[in-house]
Amino acid sequence: MMKEFSDQAFDSLDSLDWQKGNGLIPAVVQNASNGQVLMLGYMSPESLKHTLDTGQVTFFSRSRNQLWTKGETSGNTLVLVSIKADCDQDTLLIEATPHGPTCHTGSTTCFGELTTPAVGFLAELEQIIQSRKGSAPETSYTAKLLAEGVKRCAQKVGEEGVEVALAAVANDQDELKEESADLLYHLLVLLAANDSSLDEVLEVLRARHVNRP
Repeated sequence: MMKEFSDQAFDSLDSLDWQKGNGLIPAVVQNASNGQVLMLGYMSPESLKHTLDTGQVTFFSRSRNQLWTKGETSGNTLVLVSIKADCDQDTLLIEATPHGPTCHTGSTTCFGELTTPAVGFLAELEQIIQSRKGSAPETSYTAKLLAEGVKRCAQKVGEEGVEVALAAVANDQDELKEESADLLYHLLVLLAANDSSLDEVLEVLRARHVNRP
């Protein structure tokens, strides 16, 4: 049975324009966490249905003339988060969570080592912080901070918040940037310690923006 995805922005497989591409539709895959473009593939109705049924991004291989699920041999899979069609219903935008490098060369993306957009780097940093949870405290500062618990993480956020305010009042631009970076990092650590996420915080901001008077 086909899974339902909240961001599936097309009515059905039949509503898509398969004729323009001789039965195939180009699909751009984007990292759901940071917006980085990972690859371009092609989908047939069968590969799209398989993607929706399983949650594993599956393409149609033009060279082998068959379906192929990303990572079926390498293990570097793409887990579906959302899928949308463009205004002409002839191109797909897929948001996915990559497990391992996407490119067969070992690169993060098929377009080389693209620089993650500045804001998107927060998502990368959050993933790194999450990976430190449960690690031995001596392995990293992040692991040590998480092992010390929520109160210690909260204390650091308070300290860094004060440092940001002092730097701003002193009009010390370099110090303001440094302390702001410290504050953002420690806030992400605190969210991780509370089993919360940056996405959840951003959803609150988005809701406030939508519902503002």
